[in-house]
Amino acid sequence: MARLLIIAGSIILVLGLILQFAPWLLNWFGKLPGDIRVESGRSRIFIPITSMFIVSVIVTALINIFRR
Repeated sequence: MARLLIIAGSIILVLGLILQFAPWLLNWFGKLPGDIRVESGRSRIFIPITSMFIVSVIVTALINIFRR
């Protein structure tokens, strides 16, 4: 359990550093085909279907790799 928390913390740290110092590396995230964006008047709705699918696949693969 401790190993998983250390790995998760490291990943979050790296993502935070990327967002802080190189935000252009993740500009594509949320703008993929399949992400639904509806804007009308005063309301905006954003449903990141494709982006969350990619995140889910990557997290599942990482968990399976580190569990073995």
